[in-house]
Amino acid sequence: MPNVALYNVSGKQVGEIELSENIFGADVNIEAMHQVVKMYLANQRQGTQSALTRAEVRGGGRKPWRQKGTGRARHGSIRSPQWRKGGVVFAPKPRSYRYTVPKKIKRIAMKSALSSKVNDNSLVVIEELNFDEPKTKQVVSLLENLKVDSKALIVLADNNENVVKSARNIKGVKTTLVNTLNVYDILNHEKFIITKDAVKKVEEVYA
Repeated sequence: MPNVALYNVSGKQVGEIELSENIFGADVNIEAMHQVVKMYLANQRQGTQSALTRAEVRGGGRKPWRQKGTGRARHGSIRSPQWRKGGVVFAPKPRSYRYTVPKKIKRIAMKSALSSKVNDNSLVVIEELNFDEPKTKQVVSLLENLKVDSKALIVLADNNENVVKSARNIKGVKTTLVNTLNVYDILNHEKFIITKDAVKKVEEVYA
């Protein structure tokens, strides 16, 4: 089973924590992660783009000139796509891009993402994270103590407004809960900071 250092908010190592081999020591399946990230990004799309087809553009009801005898190309409407102010060919219309992948693939992808952070030494476990009041400098100090100078994802076991508010103004830092954790956020942040309680909760959910 993989063992990682356990830190306090001052950045000092206070011990070690044993992680579940099944979750944090799994084989990294790149294809599964790719499928889940692709699905996540597709599901974020609003799908509200729209353009007018030749049938919807105003005007163009009269044939611009007779079919034969003018020496010009034949046309039936001035709202055909080749005309200025004409309709759009295969115009995009509002639609849903949402789709799902099997739950088994999602679980494999999550375990792969978590294991990849352990393999890259990018997973940092802290004993606890709790602030008396929301202050950005507390999170800045935490990151400095942990020597984190890149994009970081902070995972909490339960909602903590003071921590969330303290971190939301820092560029590249995002907070999330175990029940809203997703593969895209894990891979999109170089450092994965998680509390000891959140580790236990992750192991319960994905056991």
